[in-house]
Amino acid sequence: MAEEEVTGTEQAVQPDELSIVATVTDGIHVLTVAGEIDHQTGGTLHQALDVSDTAQPRVVVDLARVTFMDSSGINVLIIAHRTLTEAGGWLRLAAPDQSVQRILQLVGIDTVIDCHETLQQALTN
Repeated sequence: MAEEEVTGTEQAVQPDELSIVATVTDGIHVLTVAGEIDHQTGGTLHQALDVSDTAQPRVVVDLARVTFMDSSGINVLIIAHRTLTEAGGWLRLAAPDQSVQRILQLVGIDTVIDCHETLQQALTN
């Protein structure tokens, strides 16, 4: 990948235990998520994943700092994957920690949504 171009950095509203930083790198929307994704914070992630104003939207969710995810988070990711795919784009997940990776594997998300060990891999593969 050539030199990265980062534009449009924006900090999302922080609910109690979740923060999301949205950037654009080489035309790819990158959401850096930190904290817990559950029934209280899933709506915030859902809003951040809404890039409906973009043609063929490409989104990477960096999960490296996510400490917990329940079924609400899984549902948000499935909905986003479906929506982005229908719009001609894609969703990739990057760098989940061991506990989040286990959840993704248990429910089979890693067979539906591309999961990568690092953010760099998600941006280039």
